[in-house]
This record gives sequence, C-alpha cells and structure tokens, in this order.
Amino acid sequence: MSDRSLRLTVLGSATPYPRPGNACSGYLVEGGGVRVWVDAGTGTLAELQRHASVNDIDAVWISHLHADHSADLLPCFYALLYAGLAPDLPVPLLGPAGIADRLAGFLTHGPERSPVERAFRIEELCDGHVARIGGLTLTSRAVEHGPPAFALRVEDQDGASLVYSGDCEPCPSLVELARDCDLFLCEADGEGPGHHSAAQAGRVAAEAGVGRLLLTHVGSSPNPKPNPTATPPSPGGGGGRVGERAAVVRSVDRAVAEAALTFAGDITHADPGLRFDVLPGVWADALPGTAPDVLFDSLPGSRTGAPAEPGSGADSGFRAETCPGGWSDVR
Repeated sequence: MSDRSLRLTVLGSATPYPRPGNACSGYLVEGGGVRVWVDAGTGTLAELQRHASVNDIDAVWISHLHADHSADLLPCFYALLYAGLAPDLPVPLLGPAGIADRLAGFLTHGPERSPVERAFRIEELCDGHVARIGGLTLTSRAVEHGPPAFALRVEDQDGASLVYSGDCEPCPSLVELARDCDLFLCEADGEGPGHHSAAQAGRVAAEAGVGRLLLTHVGSSPNPKPNPTATPPSPGGGGGRVGERAAVVRSVDRAVAEAALTFAGDITHADPGLRFDVLPGVWADALPGTAPDVLFDSLPGSRTGAPAEPGSGADSGFRAETCPGGWSDVR
C-alpha cells in the first residue's frame, strides 16, 4: 500500500484499564501522507511507537476525556517538550471543549500554568466539525455518552472511508456519520447508558450500510459464572492470568457472535496490532501486528497476515473548520 492509502492500526482496545498485551483505546490512522493518533488511552503511546516515531504524528484526535481514551496525552506532553525529540510543534490536538484545562490541571505543579499550548495546538470539537490534514478529511459528530463525546469519519482523496464511534450509545448522528463507510470501528462495551452492546453495534452497522464491522472496547460483563468444581490457582502460579485470558477471549467471542445476529457482513474484533488497509468499496485483509504476549487469541473467522509496517509521513497542511462555519488555519 502507498503511504497515501488509508490505513488503520489498532494500538489498543482494552476497557476500562490496560491489560498485558493490550492497551486501552487508541488507533493510528495513516493516509494522504500523514499520521493521526486517534484516542490516546492508557498504554497507547508506547504501542504507537511500534509503528511511528512521536516526531511523525501530524495530529491527535480525542473522542472524549475519560482516561481510557485520553490519559496518554500526559506522557506525550513530556515526550514532545522534554525528551530531546524534534517534533514540529505545536502538534494539532482536536478534542472536546475543556481539554486544554484538563491537561493543565494534571500537569501544573506550581504557581504558573503548565505550558500545554507549547506542545499542542488545541482545536475544540463541535458537532459537524471538519478538519483537513494532508490528504485526509476528518469529520466529527456529537454522540450520546454522558460527557461531551464525538465520533469520527476519516476519508481520503480516493473516497475510502472509516468511521469510529468513540464511546456512545446508539444515536442518529452516528448512523448518519457511518453511512456507506468502508470500515466501521464501533465500541461494544455493553448495553446501557452511553454504550453499545455488540448486537446494537451490528444493528447500527446494518442500518448505516457499512462495508465491514470492527468491534472494539468490548466489555467483560456480564461476567461468566465461576466454575464451582474448578481447582483454585496456586499463589504466584499464574492461574489468575490464565483465567483472565480465558474470560477476555470468551467476551470477545460472544461479542462477535452477538453482532452477527444483527449484521450480515464481515465482523472482526480489534485485536491489538491488527492493521486494516482500506480502499473505496474494497476490503483488504486485516493483518496482525507483533506485540508480545498479546492477550487475545485469534478468533474463528479473524483474518491474519503479515506484521504492520510503518509508512512515511509528510507535512500535514492542517486546516480546521471553526464551528459553525469557515476555515481557520491551525497548522
């Protein structure tokens, strides 16, 4: 694939905390000669560097300010300003209103406010926000999660498209945003306020007419009932880890099966390290990465192939549309 073709790499998909081999929510989107880090959940900064240098990130997009989607902005701040790197500062950061003060609240340790804006050029999202970064167009829609939250549609100049739900419950704006996209990355934390069940994710995918469904942020509840006849793990024997691994795999397996009840197309789980090359109207195989000790086993029907490879970046030429209209130069 050319470095201008649209590509998604899963950096992590765990919820609500990182697991060995799987960070929280985070994705690397490449295409149009640029790289965009989408959600910065706990552990994703390290996984990002398997595929790109911190210097090579052209923009960051954050769906909402829960820690499992944004916490790694904090070490990224230190990497950008104090690690001897040579990034093009400030890096555009698109996120919900108040993101600058939230970061400064964590990073300020004295009478003077932390210089958040030295590291990040912050653009607050609103419903219908549009940004152009290199050859990519990013469209954000407000979705229903509780706190301010957004979903994202990324399109390249050839018409390839992917949509990311962020965290939200089913809502009309998400269906509209996902209409006819090639890849729909949708959370499946569990039915309830602010989230999708896997079956609801499948239903939204079907209603929107998407090409393929990629489940992420899969919750482990309802918890499988314990086996009363099972032998308890010996202290320090790793039995707890084996049990956790099995529970996670069962949750993912169950989610894929539930989504298949409401969506007849291809369904895959967002295993950490998987890469997806997206062409308009054509679905390329998912290719796994090489993260060590990955917690998820391959699922039946999951597509496998070669490790992900970093591409080459280019000047972002970033422009963002200020709500409710007009263009503002951000970078």
